[in-house]
Amino acid sequence: MEESNTPDNQLNDVPVAAVQSRKRNISIVWIVPVVAALIGAWLVYKAFSEKGPTITITFESAAGLEAEKTKIKYKDVDVGQVVAINISPDLKNVVVTAELTKEAKPFLTEKARFWVVRARVGAGEISGLGTLFSGAYIGMDPGLSGKSQRHFNGLEIPPIVTTGQPGKHFELRASQLGSLDVGSLVFYRQIQVGRVVEYKLQKDGQAVSIKIFIRAPYDRLVKKSTRFWNASGLDVSVSAEGIKVDTESFVTMMAGGIAFDTPIDVESNGSAQEGEVFKLYKNREQIFEKTYVHKRTWLLFFDGSVRGLTEGAPVEFRGIRIGQVKDVTLEYITEEKAMRIPVIIETERERVKIIGSLPSESENEEVMDYFVAQGLRAQLKMGNIVTGQLLVDMDFHPDAPPAKIIREGRYPQLPTIPTPVAEITARLSDILKKVDQFPIEQIGKDLGGAIKGVNRLVNSKDLNQAVAKLNQTIQETQLLMKNLNSNLAPELQKTVADVSGVVNPDSPLIRELNRLLTEMAEAAKSIRLMTDYLERHPEALIYGKGNKP
Repeated sequence: MEESNTPDNQLNDVPVAAVQSRKRNISIVWIVPVVAALIGAWLVYKAFSEKGPTITITFESAAGLEAEKTKIKYKDVDVGQVVAINISPDLKNVVVTAELTKEAKPFLTEKARFWVVRARVGAGEISGLGTLFSGAYIGMDPGLSGKSQRHFNGLEIPPIVTTGQPGKHFELRASQLGSLDVGSLVFYRQIQVGRVVEYKLQKDGQAVSIKIFIRAPYDRLVKKSTRFWNASGLDVSVSAEGIKVDTESFVTMMAGGIAFDTPIDVESNGSAQEGEVFKLYKNREQIFEKTYVHKRTWLLFFDGSVRGLTEGAPVEFRGIRIGQVKDVTLEYITEEKAMRIPVIIETERERVKIIGSLPSESENEEVMDYFVAQGLRAQLKMGNIVTGQLLVDMDFHPDAPPAKIIREGRYPQLPTIPTPVAEITARLSDILKKVDQFPIEQIGKDLGGAIKGVNRLVNSKDLNQAVAKLNQTIQETQLLMKNLNSNLAPELQKTVADVSGVVNPDSPLIRELNRLLTEMAEAAKSIRLMTDYLERHPEALIYGKGNKP
């Protein structure tokens, strides 16, 4: 059978080498697309693998921010860039979208913070001046702990303390904030060592909590017994001790500040721990005040004015402070239809050093009763004559009327005595009453009649006779004084000589007699001069010296 001429038969006629060479030929055109695809895939993989996270930050405004230009920095190192800026759906804020580097991803936690760095004038310093030339940027404070987060609320005020800054945070409690603010300085012996980082009102609304940061190494100076005080502004106090002015520096006067120190007479008890709570005193003077446990409240009543007596005025015993005034009020007694001024004072027993065994409460009562029986009284005294501030002075007055402690009301009542000013005022009032009772009108009438009589005498013809008699009297007086000077003075000198033989010449008696003799000689000389003048001017008895009719 003849073989059919088929394609298979034709292939059989083709040399085997020729067929094999056609299967091995691959076009070089396909190599370029393959390489390009591989490079593209590698670039895509690299881009996705190196791409950092995308975050959104909410600010009140976008002042100074620009998309594709504004950088995000941490310690002046670029860690991202703003890619878009949009307005929030509620139109209250702006939402900034930014892409960060891959290295920043671990630090995007709930504790991370962002803020806009621009030129600012803060408490005692100017920051961000470099942004005037380079433009604003977004600062970042990385979060080292917490849950991962991609949306953040930006800070409108840059944080005072950033992550990694060495130091400690402490909390202060105060009744009011005063002139303190975030960024206010903290001083130690007038050296700036920290700042106020936060403040808030406590939940009960009775105090203000102030958070401060003390940078290292000054944080070691804060002991458990350290005391802080408000050094803001110019501290001027007017009290019974006078006028006191205290301030830290000019910066604290303008921007406010806090100072701290550890009193020498207080045990340090070791360094304070992170977050330790302290009391914030009003001024430096209060940190040195000792705390006394045993206190006693007393009631005083004063009849006169208590102007200048204020709450906190000292209660002293012979110049030593033993307590303070707690309250000054005014009461009206309806039954007696009278006003009275009760003053409540507080004495601190621990201010008095006890020698011997401590007395019990009953013994204290007996001691106070004994003191009152011996004349212990309370009295208002002028503490400072310039400010007019009063204080309560406790002292013994043996001449005071007898009195006892009255223990009927809420507080035991101590007896009081009037102030020296009140006594003087009472005496002046008595004098004025006597002056009012003096018959001035009758004296005036009598004096007018006497003047009329003198005028009639001057105009009468008997004036020459009266003058002649007066001259005669003056001559007799002059003769008498001469005799007195010639006779009495030698007698006195003789007497002094006799006494000097018996008494020591340096004794007070001899000195007094010598002074008496000298005064009598001067008196005799004055009388002689007067008689000489009257002899030459007799009319001076009527018209006075130097006046002529």
